[in-house]
Amino acid sequence: MTIHTRFKKHPLALALQIPALGLLALGASFAHATSILHPGLERTIDSSTRVDDWIISENAHLTSNGAQLRQSRVTAGALTLNAGTTAQDIYASRGSQINLTGAKVEARSSAGFAINLQGSDAQIRGSQVINNNGVGLLAARDFLTEKGSTANVFDSAIVGSTEGARTTSFSQINLFGSEVIATREDGFGVYLLGGAVNAVESTISGGENGVRLSYENADLNNSSLVLSGSHAEGRNGAALLVEGDSYSTTNADIQILNGSTLTGGNGNILEVTGGSIANMNVDNSRLFGDVVVEEGSTAKVQLNNGSSLTGQLKNVAELSVNNASQWNLVGDSNVDALKMGGGAVHFGGPDEFYQLDVKSLEGNGTFVMHTDFSTHQTDFLNVEGKAEGNHSLLLNATGSELASGQPIKVVHTEGGDAHFSLVGDTVDIGAYAYGLQKDGGDWLLDPTRKGTSTSAHSVLALFNSAPTILYGESSILRTRMGELRFSDRRDNGLWMRSYGNKHEVAANKNGAGYSQTQKGFTIGADTPLSSGDGQWLAGVMAGHSTSDLSLNRGSKGEVKSYYLGAYATWLDDESGLYFDGVAKLNRLHNDVDVTMSDGKKAKGSYTQNAVGASAEVGRHIKLDNDFFVEPYGQLAATITQAQSYELSNGLKAKGDRSSSVVGKVGVTAGKDIQLESGGVLQPYLRTAVAHEFDQSNKVFINDQSFNNDLSGSRIELAAGVAMSVSKNLKLHADFETSKGKKIDQPWGVNFGVRYDF
Repeated sequence: MTIHTRFKKHPLALALQIPALGLLALGASFAHATSILHPGLERTIDSSTRVDDWIISENAHLTSNGAQLRQSRVTAGALTLNAGTTAQDIYASRGSQINLTGAKVEARSSAGFAINLQGSDAQIRGSQVINNNGVGLLAARDFLTEKGSTANVFDSAIVGSTEGARTTSFSQINLFGSEVIATREDGFGVYLLGGAVNAVESTISGGENGVRLSYENADLNNSSLVLSGSHAEGRNGAALLVEGDSYSTTNADIQILNGSTLTGGNGNILEVTGGSIANMNVDNSRLFGDVVVEEGSTAKVQLNNGSSLTGQLKNVAELSVNNASQWNLVGDSNVDALKMGGGAVHFGGPDEFYQLDVKSLEGNGTFVMHTDFSTHQTDFLNVEGKAEGNHSLLLNATGSELASGQPIKVVHTEGGDAHFSLVGDTVDIGAYAYGLQKDGGDWLLDPTRKGTSTSAHSVLALFNSAPTILYGESSILRTRMGELRFSDRRDNGLWMRSYGNKHEVAANKNGAGYSQTQKGFTIGADTPLSSGDGQWLAGVMAGHSTSDLSLNRGSKGEVKSYYLGAYATWLDDESGLYFDGVAKLNRLHNDVDVTMSDGKKAKGSYTQNAVGASAEVGRHIKLDNDFFVEPYGQLAATITQAQSYELSNGLKAKGDRSSSVVGKVGVTAGKDIQLESGGVLQPYLRTAVAHEFDQSNKVFINDQSFNNDLSGSRIELAAGVAMSVSKNLKLHADFETSKGKKIDQPWGVNFGVRYDF
């Protein structure tokens, strides 16, 4: 560095670094008696000591315990101000040491700095440093040397009118749990002239800028700011300003770490001017505001470790969005180079449509975009140059229909091998899900590539669930009431049945597959009829079941069923023939919680009534050695009320009155085992073939017609046991499974008890 370049300084730096004039001015201001602590001496003063100005010479050390001092000048010495001490402005040079603990320094009205460090160090703890007419704290280097100053500030307040604190080249201010404030409306919280500031759990505030990063001269133009868990605010201007001018430009390194925040009164968190360069790294922090770069200046921004930036980027040279971080646009923006490292770019809200212009795109990331499919308004990513990497588009889903069949362009590139795909491969729009197509360098939403949307899947599944719910509640005579032949059927009976089952419904051409898990209970009472030679029982029953539906993309439904029913059963002991008829009325409460293609939720609910009836006939045939077989047949039918409702995303659903007719033939084989206690144990196996006859159950979604067709056959297998514990008490348990073309039942369990009295 030449002498010439040392004197090509920022105007403020010139004012700082002419110590000879500073010393003359300081000496001239001593208008009253001055106490001098000569070289090598140490002295301790307290509240009883005369109030005076102090000159502390080389290797001398003045300690104050609650004393009052006027202005102090320390040259290669030390000054310690302990609790209760008040002092006026302090000038320290040539390696001096300033220590404040619980003290207050308030500058005279004519002083430029409350504490002026020239190639010296300060330790400030639990203290106040105030200048109502200038700068609170200055950390500067010695004139024409590289000997800088360091100020460590703990749990203290640094207040200035024009600037809270200032630091020059080779100097640093470290803030820990402290606040630095510039009170004037045009003031700067901290002013860096080629210096460094490290703030931990601290607050920096200025009327115009929170932190102003500048240069000392053309060679000393690197300023550094680190905010960790801290806040910087420009009450009227930008939170951070990196400036240059006709003298020089500034190279600024900015680290925003550990939950730090920035607030700009003009909406800008960072401004870069005068041909300067700013590199801002944001780590684990959430920022709100714009980054504005003047033409000819340069800014690079990195978002790391889950950080977010909500605001516009204007003329930013490079943005890196990494490690689950995200940039949230609030207006049209432009970035020269966009580098995606696993982060996301969000294009505003659902009713806001922005364009992002970038000159190059690389890496891997996600773009969260919004499109109004009825007006063709859309967010738009415009890559004016080469695009590379693999990127995902998360387009907003809606319950409304696509108004026209025209493709909607969402991405444009000028070249490169970038690949774009939809998250989940499709986007939900009303009843349908649409795909993405590539056309040259453009990527478009393709209305010709469509399937059924998640919302439609869920609606269809919920309308489909009623038959399996009703059949799960009823079942056949043996699984409902056990083995009635254990009773003489001359007494009244009470019974209870607890059951659970799971059904897997295969996806049809509409893709409406789902899994249904049901649990419930039934209680009933019956009595023998006086007519019929004791062969007839008539009874009533009531019960409740809850069915949980697992749907596409993590969507889910729930159906709560409440029911009343009546039944009549005829058993002829001589022939073994029997008949069982059941009629049942249900009230179904349906709820659906849909997760759409963009991860957003939609909900809906409705109630409906249903009726069901079944008739079962069979014959109990006794074989040798107490074995038996029991062939049977059953015909069951249900009718479910038509119902309409609307999901919270605007999707309209209407289900016609639906029906189900299932025929079943099967056989049960078992053995009666006489117990020493007098009871009977009856294990058995059962197999059956069931067939659903009904092929048409129409559902209308946004006036589009869908058919819930679950017709087809299935094979059932079961194993169970019935037991007569005593004359009055009977128990039974049953496990079953079935496999079919469209409906599987992986498992079903049933436990029951009957008491005759």
